[in-house]
Amino acid sequence: MPPTESALVVGAGPIGLACAIAARRRGIDPLVIDAGAIGESIVRYPVGMVFFTTPDRLEIGGHPFVCAGPKATREEALMYYRGVARAEGLRVRPYTRLVRAERTAERTGDQIACHLERTLGDRRPETVTCGRLVLAIGYFEHPTLLGVPGEDLPHVSHYSEEAHRLCGLDVVIVGAKNSAVELALNAFRAGARVTVVHRGPSLKPTVKYWLRPDFENRVAAGEIAIRWNSVVEEITAGDVAVRGSGGVERLPADRVFLLTGFRPDFALLRALRVTLDPDSQRPAHDPATLETNVPGVYLAGSLTAGRFISEVFIENGRFDGEKIFGGGGSR
Repeated sequence: MPPTESALVVGAGPIGLACAIAARRRGIDPLVIDAGAIGESIVRYPVGMVFFTTPDRLEIGGHPFVCAGPKATREEALMYYRGVARAEGLRVRPYTRLVRAERTAERTGDQIACHLERTLGDRRPETVTCGRLVLAIGYFEHPTLLGVPGEDLPHVSHYSEEAHRLCGLDVVIVGAKNSAVELALNAFRAGARVTVVHRGPSLKPTVKYWLRPDFENRVAAGEIAIRWNSVVEEITAGDVAVRGSGGVERLPADRVFLLTGFRPDFALLRALRVTLDPDSQRPAHDPATLETNVPGVYLAGSLTAGRFISEVFIENGRFDGEKIFGGGGSR
């Protein structure tokens, strides 16, 4: 028989850790796994990134979040969340992915069989059963693809990178949200030749208020090039074909960053037989307990919102564990 856990929390980001804390304070000692490191989504943020919200709204488990300035940086957040996990004694297994899961009542006494694999080192599969499966997986593992030739080339990335590595390079950044604007500014200041490509006529309205004027001034000064109302048609080893109002232009590119957003792992939910709304892809769940139509399977964080991932942030998702472990679910 495989080892049995009372609860398995998938995702060691802020919301997953908050769920584990809520469980521990009710006498349940969950196993927390993550395909990456603790706070992997934050690890992928630009080096030195400053959060939009204030530190108190990023706190979990009642642990004060103290930082040097009025807003926390990426590095301060990583230090905080791994410190909370240590202080709470959470059992976290990083670099462990949930591959699939299913209910196997006839063999495991009405448990959920979870098939895991390591993402580092020994990759032998492992099966763990649990009474509650909490999915707090976010969406950063599944970038929104453009579907253009060359998107899978080795110099193309859907994630930001430390700007120092871009010094002296031609860099094309696709997107107009915070991640794209922040990388464009950092890469320019590190000595890269930066061109930003966006299908719309202007920056997204959600761009941080301290980034917008900086970016607009760099564009006005000719220090960062911009292609509004333009789409990528092809990526090659040396350039990017962009179609705008004047036709197709080929932009030189040593590195290409497609910062076009992310989506939840809908395939995992379908494999679990969680019902998804055909339009919004919102998973069926009880808003009071966050239990899905599959008994014992719960959702936390942005996964509850389907395609509308921007509805859920750390600020509101950090309380989901209280609903799951204090809301009278079926387990």
